[in-house]
Amino acid sequence: MSSLQSLNLVCLSFIVVFSVMSVESRLFPTKQLDQAIIKIITVGNNGDYYTIQSAIDSVPSWSNKWTRIHVKGGSYREKVVIPHDKPYIVLEGDGCMNTTILWNDCDDIEEPTIKVLAQNFVAKSISFKNTIYEENPDHPKGVAALIAGDMSAFYDCRFYGMQDTLYDKEGRHYFKSCYIEGATDFIFGNGRSIYEDCSINVTAGNIRAGFITAQSRSTPSELTGFVFKNCIVNGTGETFLGRPWRRYSRVMFYKSYLSEVVIREGWYAWDFAGDEGTILYAEFNCTGIGSETAGRVKWEKVVSQKDADQLADISFIDQEGWLLNHP
Repeated sequence: MSSLQSLNLVCLSFIVVFSVMSVESRLFPTKQLDQAIIKIITVGNNGDYYTIQSAIDSVPSWSNKWTRIHVKGGSYREKVVIPHDKPYIVLEGDGCMNTTILWNDCDDIEEPTIKVLAQNFVAKSISFKNTIYEENPDHPKGVAALIAGDMSAFYDCRFYGMQDTLYDKEGRHYFKSCYIEGATDFIFGNGRSIYEDCSINVTAGNIRAGFITAQSRSTPSELTGFVFKNCIVNGTGETFLGRPWRRYSRVMFYKSYLSEVVIREGWYAWDFAGDEGTILYAEFNCTGIGSETAGRVKWEKVVSQKDADQLADISFIDQEGWLLNHP
């Protein structure tokens, strides 16, 4: 594929994204909700519940009113599921360095520490950790969080793991000022997500090379992709920015700081070596030693400022105003 054809493909992809999103906003307008928290539940010593799951279970099914679950400082060793019938939950800790949910399932990406299936979920100031690698280094694969509920947002949260840390499975998601740690494919899935002002900490150490992303967009008509906006990438060892889990994988690093951990090639074709034309990987106005593009793979896409700004705009995930409806 020629460079001109590649650029046309990128531009066409952006046009499809925004035209279809406009249709979505007309067909499925966001219901204007009362942002007030109707009910507050506390978890921890002298709280309403001692486990997070029991607090979640107490929320009425299919409620359209927000419930705030305040999790007091401490480490909570339990698996947590926000089921489909529990939308409008705010899960808030006493600070991401003080409140942590931990579990140690491994080798199954569908068994994370926390699984979010419901729409309109918000997490604030809390950490999610899979401890399997710390406990048994022979099992690096352990998911800290699986996010499959549409219109989910995370603020000042931390995600810890080694491989497959954050399964951004599906739906529209917003991550703001979060910390995400891992070595291999530690942000993966087919979400339509913006990561803004986040810290991406690579813990590749002495392994050959890590991979930050493994995005799994599988058809050109899908509106999915990962955008890293004003993020910081640092850590130990070496890493690629990403590799494609599916043929039409789409990732962009936008105005982000890339430290020396990012290797000169930048991206890895994985199972699509020699057939990279459908992969949409791009960087725009990034800084840092790792942002030098002289040695980048030839199939990395070059995007215009207009297209980059559009993809990095909040409208990529939210044209209806669902983020404004979150408390």
